[in-house]
Amino acid sequence: MLRRRPAAEPTSKTAIWARRVALFAVAIMLLAILIARGGFFDIGPTLATIGAALIMAVIGIVLSFAAGIIIWRSGNPGIGIALTAFVIGVALLAYPSYLGLRAYQLPQITDVTTDPLDPPRFEAIARLRPRDANPAAYAGLTAAELQRVAYPEIEPLVVGSTPQQSFDAAMNVINKLKWRVVDARPPQANRREGRIEAVARTLIFGFRDDVVVRIRPVPDGTRIDFRSASRYGRSDFGTNAARIRGLSEAIDETLGEEEKPRPQQRQAKGVQPPAKGAQPAKR
Repeated sequence: MLRRRPAAEPTSKTAIWARRVALFAVAIMLLAILIARGGFFDIGPTLATIGAALIMAVIGIVLSFAAGIIIWRSGNPGIGIALTAFVIGVALLAYPSYLGLRAYQLPQITDVTTDPLDPPRFEAIARLRPRDANPAAYAGLTAAELQRVAYPEIEPLVVGSTPQQSFDAAMNVINKLKWRVVDARPPQANRREGRIEAVARTLIFGFRDDVVVRIRPVPDGTRIDFRSASRYGRSDFGTNAARIRGLSEAIDETLGEEEKPRPQQRQAKGVQPPAKGAQPAKR
C-alpha cells in the first residue's frame, strides 16, 4: 500500500515579499547613484530617488519583522528569506543614519575656509553654479565662528617655498586627485596672486563640491589658503573640513619632498657618497 508524503509547508509569502521589497530598494539606490554620478538631472530628482530607496528599505524591514512573527506562530519555512530582507534593509539605512548622526553632531555649515576674514573667492566656478545651488559668497562671521569651534585645526598653510613652487605643488596634488580644474592662474612677482579653482566629487554619489586655492607671497615664503564649499544642503557632514585638511597635508608633503636634496645634487655640491664596502670613521 502506497503512502502519501505529507505536503511541504508553503514558504511564508510575507517573507518573500519582504525580500522582494528589499531588493527593489537596492535597485532604486543604484539608480540614484547612477543619476547623481552621471549628472543627468538636477539635485531634486536625485534626492527624491534616494528617499524612495530608503522608504522601500524601511518597508522591507517592517515586512521582515512581520514575516518573523508569522513564521514563529505558524511554523512555515522562510526565516532565512526574512532575515535576508532585514539585513539588506539595515545595510541600506546604515550610511544615511551615520550621516544623520554626523549632521546632528556638527554645525550646519557648507562652506569652510582657512581665511574667514578674507576668504578666497569663487570667480569662474560662481558662473558655473546652478541657480538653485548654495550662494557662492561666503556666509560671513557667523559661519566662521561655527567653523572655529568645530574645526579649530583649519588654518592656512605657510611654507618656505616660492609662490611658483607652491602653485606647482598644488596643481600636482589636484591633478592626482582627479578634480576638474576650472581655472588656474599662476602667481606673478609683485603683480598677481596664484589661484586654482576646481570641482571635487564625493566618493559614493559623486556630488559636486567647489574648491579654491589661493597662493600669496609672505616674508620668507608663501601662504596658501583654501576654501571648500558644498553646492547643496545645509550641512556638509564634515566633508569640506576633511577635504581641506587632506589637501593641505598633501601639498605640504609634496613641497617637503621637492626640497630634499637628490644624490646628484649632493655630488654636485662636493659631497661624495661613501665607497662600496667602506666603514664609517671611528671617533
